[in-house]
Amino acid sequence: MPVVTLPDGSTRSFDQAVTVHDVAADIGPGLAKAALAGKVNGQLVDTSYMISADAELAIITSKNEEALELMRHDAAHVMAQAVQELYPGTQVTIGPAILDGFYYDFARDEAFTPEDLEKIEKRMHEIVVRDLPIERQVWDRDEALRVFGEIGEAYKVEIIDDIIPEGEEVSVYRQGEWFDVCRGPHLPSTGKLGKGFKLMKLAGAYWRGDSNNPMLQRIYGTAWRDKKELKAYLHRLEEAEKRDHRKLGKIMDLYHTQEEAPGMVFWHDNGWQVYLVIQDYIRHMLRQQGYQEIHTPQIIDRSLWEKSGHWEKFSADMFTTESENRTYAIKPMNCPAHIQVFNQGLKSYRDLPLRLAEFGSCTRNEPSGTLHGLMRVRNFVQDDAHIFCTEAQIEGEVSDFIDLLYRVYADFGFEAVSVKFSTRPEQRVGEDVLWDKAEAALQAVLDHKQLDWELQPGEGAFYGPKIEFNLKDCLERVWQLGTIQLDFSMPGRLNAHYIAEDGSKQVPVMLHRAILGSLERFIGILIEHYAGSLPLWLAPVQAVILNITDNQADYARKVEESLNNQGLRVKSDLRNEKIGFKIREHTIKRIPYLLVIGDREAEAGTVAVRTRSGADLGSMPIGQLAEGLKTESASRGRTILEG
Repeated sequence: MPVVTLPDGSTRSFDQAVTVHDVAADIGPGLAKAALAGKVNGQLVDTSYMISADAELAIITSKNEEALELMRHDAAHVMAQAVQELYPGTQVTIGPAILDGFYYDFARDEAFTPEDLEKIEKRMHEIVVRDLPIERQVWDRDEALRVFGEIGEAYKVEIIDDIIPEGEEVSVYRQGEWFDVCRGPHLPSTGKLGKGFKLMKLAGAYWRGDSNNPMLQRIYGTAWRDKKELKAYLHRLEEAEKRDHRKLGKIMDLYHTQEEAPGMVFWHDNGWQVYLVIQDYIRHMLRQQGYQEIHTPQIIDRSLWEKSGHWEKFSADMFTTESENRTYAIKPMNCPAHIQVFNQGLKSYRDLPLRLAEFGSCTRNEPSGTLHGLMRVRNFVQDDAHIFCTEAQIEGEVSDFIDLLYRVYADFGFEAVSVKFSTRPEQRVGEDVLWDKAEAALQAVLDHKQLDWELQPGEGAFYGPKIEFNLKDCLERVWQLGTIQLDFSMPGRLNAHYIAEDGSKQVPVMLHRAILGSLERFIGILIEHYAGSLPLWLAPVQAVILNITDNQADYARKVEESLNNQGLRVKSDLRNEKIGFKIREHTIKRIPYLLVIGDREAEAGTVAVRTRSGADLGSMPIGQLAEGLKTESASRGRTILEG
């Protein structure tokens, strides 16, 4: 007689085993109709799942976050069924739910076309209308191998043979005449999928990600709770396309990349100005927090990376070079080098905490297919720092770092920050007792600061747990940026120590931390978040002076010199072009202020001020303009120049 405890604490007793659907029906017919799945003792299950013992149960409906992953997984199955109905002989392989959607990989001799996607999507809607019950079946392993072999599904046979141990049963989901090997769970029927899905694109994918295996055809799709959510998502994609930092980077003349240096950035003057402004800002913030700025070598002997543990974990991602019978690695991260700086000279407990910061240039051998503008590069610079401290200082240092991080993000215009706490991975260094201590220390800070956080079991670094900070941009996209990692292991591996108050030698605790992460990637995020219209303090050119005729050229040069001498970034456009043409051109380049000068302004010692959004702020004396621009810049855009 199972007793089911619901999320509100209420209970329901039953005379015999019941399904999740039975419980929902017992609560009310509306809930039974809306139920998509259940969560039994924290595990997501089908509505047909049988509850035979006391359990905690949450009924999952479309309102729950878990519903999206279910719907996306079902969309993959419905797509696979549609493909095999339309194109008999096509083999299905793997089709998971992914962020914002789903995909399925197919083995087919003939290539799919965009027209095929339209047909497949139409057939998917037909399958949804059929409202086919989705039923979980459990097959004997040998029976599964036989059935899938007989219908020519060689890839499914390989999956069963490799993944399912002999003697174990195979979970199969059936919808109508179509079926697939799957762990589930799934929706009760295809009709529950609704109309909020769309097929997006075609791509190639090697079987099991191995280039030695056959090339498959991958179809990507997106799925949402309803058509309204789908429409909003497609709108965000359109906006993202308009905001693509690669396009805007060219329009704004910020940077370029080229085949001769894949994954490396050629910064132009405009882009480098943005880079330097961000770097100087971070440098100023760190100086206020007592950090020392250092600079370490780009090429370091392999032996140091072996001692630190990085060679074993990351050697495949390192670029190496040889000289005089020695192997060197081009620095992929800064941590071991910072310990070498710490190790110079005897350290006392009075020297701790010691905060060492570096704009460290790192190089990693990222696969060429993953490179993407500024977002994924092979050479990048981190706003990296390492804090060497005692155990007693951990919580204070982590807390101070979090406060600093939130101030920095706010200055860049990001208020929505989510936090994730990653614990020990399966492959790690260090004793469990140290991991217990490290995880407890980080969690204590999060709880003390009353931050909402999500647990990521097993996602920590190989040397310690970490806290990740994620920003949400104007398109609701989430970017993982800042991290702080607590490391009890690496300092000892590299012989770091300090003299404690009792005269004993002790190994310092090491905090690895970054706020922006890669400066290249952060600049890419900024460009897309602001659609290129960077706040005044970040804009490479803050204002451009536009003369109407050559008569105002000398005055324009004097205004440019005056504003630049006051620390502003101002240029003049004295070309013999129509003023309307120049205004349009510099508006497209996202320059914040356009300062127009005609005879009247030259005589009065003023400029006519326009914004890149088209607002006319009227004429201003140079002094008033300069003070307004400096105030807006110093306030990080919180105070805007007004006419």
